[in-house]
Amino acid sequence: MDLELLRTFLEVNRTRHFGRAAEALHVTQAAVSARIKHLEGILGISLFDRAGREIRLTPEGNRLKRHADLLLAEWRKARQEVTAGGAKHQMSIAGSPRLWDVILQDWLIELRKQSPELALITHSLAPDAQIRKILDGVIDLAIMLDPPQLETLDAREVATLRLVLVSDRAGISIDEAINETFLMVDWGLAHSLELQRTYPDMPEPRTRLANARMAIRYLREIGGSAYLPLHSVISAIRRGSLHRVQEAPMFERSVFAVYPVRSDKEALIRHSLQLFTGIAGRRKKRKSINSGS
Repeated sequence: MDLELLRTFLEVNRTRHFGRAAEALHVTQAAVSARIKHLEGILGISLFDRAGREIRLTPEGNRLKRHADLLLAEWRKARQEVTAGGAKHQMSIAGSPRLWDVILQDWLIELRKQSPELALITHSLAPDAQIRKILDGVIDLAIMLDPPQLETLDAREVATLRLVLVSDRAGISIDEAINETFLMVDWGLAHSLELQRTYPDMPEPRTRLANARMAIRYLREIGGSAYLPLHSVISAIRRGSLHRVQEAPMFERSVFAVYPVRSDKEALIRHSLQLFTGIAGRRKKRKSINSGS
């Protein structure tokens, strides 16, 4: 089967619009319609329900989507293995969006410096998508906060996030920080439960943000308070643009590496994960914050 048919099918599903899919694929809308019609003809089914302007997958289309993702991923992986500039080894890595900025970017840079010959493929995926792709063999390694307990997967703690309560205002109390201006940053289900236990009277947050970068800019532009990784806000605290809320507890979240138990890349994975230790050590040297900061 022509892989372009599958790419077109996935793009129409992503955009839910034939015209926008055509723009993304750099073809005409007529070509997109023809490809979908051809694919439906090959399979003998309808892939999309077209009710007015709304386009959505049929049940058969939903079942095809998973296989199409896998087929294209396997093709990309096969092409990478063949044409990766002569690289002998490659690794496909996934991390959740909330972890790339605060920990994974530094690790990826260090991994590239230590292993310039290694071919790398990275993904930013939600945890459930990471697990699905590991089990399907599409990715080799996932970095996440709340690993599942599955016999087929190894989960190894590789780092710790130390989350501190910070505010754009100096000298405020915990009650003043944990109010309607508190930003709920997504550090996983365990963190949400810990907040509820620690602050049982906390009002429902009006603003929820997906990662630390969004929260830091929000605090700078609008103000409020949020739990953020200490190493991500240490410079802002020293400059005085952010302030630790005194007597607010610090929460620790463990970061885990997850990979198949019987991975043929286990030695490569374990070697790459050792770099987290060096990164943590360098951060400790850079962090010297007074207890009153």
